[in-house]
Amino acid sequence: MNVAVIGLGAMGMGAAKSCLRAGLATTGCDLRDSARADFVAAGGAACASPAEIPQGTEAVLLLVVNAAQTEAALFGEAGCAGRMAPGGVVISSATMSPDDARRLAAAAEARGLLYLDAPVSGGAAKAASGEMTVMASGSAAAFERAQPVLDAVASKVWRLGDTPGIGATVKVVHQLLAGVHIAVAAEAMALGIRAGADPRQLYDVVTSAAGNSWMFENRMARVLEGDDAPRSAVDIFVKDLGLVAEMARGLNHPVPLASQAQQLFTAASAMGHGRADDGFVIRVWQALTGIPLPGDKPKG
Repeated sequence: MNVAVIGLGAMGMGAAKSCLRAGLATTGCDLRDSARADFVAAGGAACASPAEIPQGTEAVLLLVVNAAQTEAALFGEAGCAGRMAPGGVVISSATMSPDDARRLAAAAEARGLLYLDAPVSGGAAKAASGEMTVMASGSAAAFERAQPVLDAVASKVWRLGDTPGIGATVKVVHQLLAGVHIAVAAEAMALGIRAGADPRQLYDVVTSAAGNSWMFENRMARVLEGDDAPRSAVDIFVKDLGLVAEMARGLNHPVPLASQAQQLFTAASAMGHGRADDGFVIRVWQALTGIPLPGDKPKG
């Protein structure tokens, strides 16, 4: 199967290399020279524009930032839709609103393409090992055509329905939980530090007790080490919690915790930390209270 992966970022690179390991003829597409060189060194082919993917590509996996980038990569002036094989499948994995997923699916289907609404979770590590979780909805034909790619990149594929938009809905709800969990993890760690608790002991206690969460254990470990390299950046949750608010408004449904968490991520971004790892939303509390963070180097 000829596959193109659009977006060789933290998750896209891992997914593209997983496709290679599975024996799929894979082209990686990214604007960055360094990303393309990395993928070529792994044995893949690479291009800088979606319009340059091989003619007759049977499946395109899009791991870009949002709906706008997905639309441009598919249907823009430099889009790839015209280079796909008739009946090829678009596997759309950017986090977006359900309305955008349905709109893009209709545009793909009008061009004779199948469309799988297939957002993902698992981060860079799971992408690299081919063990992402996929939350997918689409026709049986779309699932069947996408199966070799799904087998390569995921350990769990949820079949959530036969119409696009359901996958996006579940992903938005998932991001509500993820964003709130990260924000409250940072709040708890900041409070403990302010009150004089040893942050490493606090981490050890919480991760062995009922108050633990996956996000506390994962993100606060990075805070303890001062490791703010972005596996998932602060700005991702500015965007994704905005999608939560947008979906909730359309349903006249209150989401007060998600809204507060979005404001905290927005504050961290406004302070210049938008590209830092999302656990470093804790910088908001540091700025407000002056707390030291254990991984920060002493000044002077």
